Amino acid sequence: MEGATNKLQHKLLGLSSIMAPVLFGLSTFFWRNGEYGVIAATILASSMVFWIPALSTLFGLLKNKMPYYYSIGLFIAIYGCCMGGIGFGLLGYFSTIFNISHQTYLKTLSQYPISSGILLFWAGPLFPLSLLVLGINLTIKKAVENWLGIILCLGAILFPLSRILRIEIIAHVADLLLAIPFIVVGWRSLTGAIKINDTK
Repeated sequence: MEGATNKLQHKLLGLSSIMAPVLFGLSTFFWRNGEYGVIAATILASSMVFWIPALSTLFGLLKNKMPYYYSIGLFIAIYGCCMGGIGFGLLGYFSTIFNISHQTYLKTLSQYPISSGILLFWAGPLFPLSLLVLGINLTIKKAVENWLGIILCLGAILFPLSRILRIEIIAHVADLLLAIPFIVVGWRSLTGAIKINDTK
């Protein structure tokens, strides 16, 4: 029974690691003038359901090698990804359906600096930063092939640039670079080629 449970867990981790970046990247194709509209926001927010197990999958490769980093780093990554992702997704959703301009909601958010920081502006940068550190650690500890760690780092560096400039082609490249390591590791977990949290 325990073996079947572990097998199911690895399949769910693997599936989530594929679905999270795929949905995340798909949402960018529905940007409206560089912002998340109704469709893009819905897809983005929905991807957050898969991001927690997806992040657990990649961080799990370092659980035995770097247990303190695994616990703290995963916590920070989940906060940055999910809080920021849902926050910006819902911001795009509501600003679209209520026809609130970009400048108007920025001005309004500035009136609530602490809550806006917690929900949006502090959380957002932690997502790519946490993935950059993860990519470096995965490479140093040889938890994945060097090329996978490097691609993750490149995606993490390009991601904030793509969101600041709001240039779609750069955003698509950043999404692709971030997706590759998650999809590769997710597929390996899904097929049983690796066992998450068991890496020595």
